[in-house]
Amino acid sequence: MAADPNSATIATNRRARHHYAVLDTVEAGVVLVGTEVKSLRLGRASLVDAFATIDDGEVWLRGLHINEYALGTWTNHTPRRTRKLLLHRREIDKLSQKVHESGLSLVPLSMYFTDGRVKVELALVRGKKTWDKRADLADRDAKREIERAFARHIKGKRH
Repeated sequence: MAADPNSATIATNRRARHHYAVLDTVEAGVVLVGTEVKSLRLGRASLVDAFATIDDGEVWLRGLHINEYALGTWTNHTPRRTRKLLLHRREIDKLSQKVHESGLSLVPLSMYFTDGRVKVELALVRGKKTWDKRADLADRDAKREIERAFARHIKGKRH
C-alpha cells in the first residue's frame, strides 16, 4: 500500500491488532459527504472506537470520528454519523454468514485514499484473551532481542 504513489494513508487502528486476532480482510468504499472528504484530506479522522455492522444486507461503519471541516458552513457534517460501506453482494453475504455463525466482529484497520477515493480496510476479527495478548507481546520482545543480537554479531565480525 505504501509503494503506490496514488495511495495515502489517512488513519490506522493500531490497537485493533493488539485486541483482536485478524482472520480475514476486505477493502470497502465509504459513502461520504463533501466536507468529510475535505477533512479527511487534512488527516482528521480517528478509527479508535469504530466498528462495522451488517443491517438488512448493508454494511454500516459506526463510531468513526471525522472532525468537522474548519472552513465548512452550515452544510458541515456530523462528526460521528453512521456511514455506509460499499461492498459486493457476495462479500456482504460471506461476512454476514461468518459474523452470525462464528460470533466474529468487523473492525476497520485502516483508512486511505486510492485514486482519489476513500477506502477502508475492514477486518473480520475474533477477540483475544488476556493470555493471547501477553503471548504476542512476549513473542514480539523475543524477536526484537534476536534481531538485536544478530545485528551485534554482524557488527562485531566487520570490525
